[in-house]
Amino acid sequence: MSGDSGISGVFPRDNANERYIATDDETFSITSSIFNYQYENGRRYHAFREGAYYAPNDDYQNNQLDIFHHIFLLMLGGDLYTAPLESPKRILDVGTGTGIWAMDIADKFPNAEVIGTDLSPIQPEWVPPNVHFEIDDAESEWTYGENYFDYIHIRCLFGAISDWPTLIEQAYKHLAPGGWIEVSEAKLPYDCDDGTLPENSYLNRWAQLAIEAGEEMGRSFDITDKIGRWLEESGFENITEKYYKTPIGPWERDPHLREIGKYNLLNLLEGMDGFTTALFTRYLGWNRTEVQAYYGNLRQEITNPEIHSYFKTFYWIGQKPTTNHHGRT
Repeated sequence: MSGDSGISGVFPRDNANERYIATDDETFSITSSIFNYQYENGRRYHAFREGAYYAPNDDYQNNQLDIFHHIFLLMLGGDLYTAPLESPKRILDVGTGTGIWAMDIADKFPNAEVIGTDLSPIQPEWVPPNVHFEIDDAESEWTYGENYFDYIHIRCLFGAISDWPTLIEQAYKHLAPGGWIEVSEAKLPYDCDDGTLPENSYLNRWAQLAIEAGEEMGRSFDITDKIGRWLEESGFENITEKYYKTPIGPWERDPHLREIGKYNLLNLLEGMDGFTTALFTRYLGWNRTEVQAYYGNLRQEITNPEIHSYFKTFYWIGQKPTTNHHGRT
């Protein structure tokens, strides 16, 4: 990659492998095998922990991830988080994807150390000097010191985690007292307030099938009614929950929501094939032709301006107590 990334203070690593820092045996060693991607139904998937994640890691899907990042920025008025952060020194981004959020937060807090973890080495060559990426499985035992991070960020991991309570407990263990966790996830199935999205719509059926596939693979998509409880049970305090209406398409009258809807339609058009193919072929017994036919009908439906569908994007924050709490420190 040549040229300036547009992020202040960025610099390139000497080679691709140097971008991924292995801290011990639990973090994937830096070898060329992480780039031995798996190919299935015309899409590219991660090599490390093969099959653990349902979405591809090719350019089409990575573009979708960056579009979704823009949607989150629109929802939060340009902010990267909702937690009351002041000057965090160590930040962890779990499931960093393309690394775009990690790079943005590193630019915002240039004195902080930012670590982004993911199963796929798809992050860019040019990064701020205070961010690095690790190829790691968030469900493995974390190798960081206890009480290490000031802020842990988890976003869009529904369908990717088999044991959410353990993941959140690990976050609690490795947060410093007074540190914050933030989790953001979309709710399935979709919503509609005016009856324009029929119960038997392709979109509603897709959501139900995705939930079924998630249960088959042991990684649920239906988690938004549980995360608050899991945070509380892990010992977090000052827990808050809020959601943002996320329209599909530019049908809203409110200009802000209409802008979100435009990008969210693009997000789904760019990503729906990747969301669908592995889920339906691996876990529901569909073939590629059936998936493509269904996707064609789904695409026609979500681009119909007469259908006013949306989903809720939830945010939770929780703080690790500064004193002993339920036997934890």
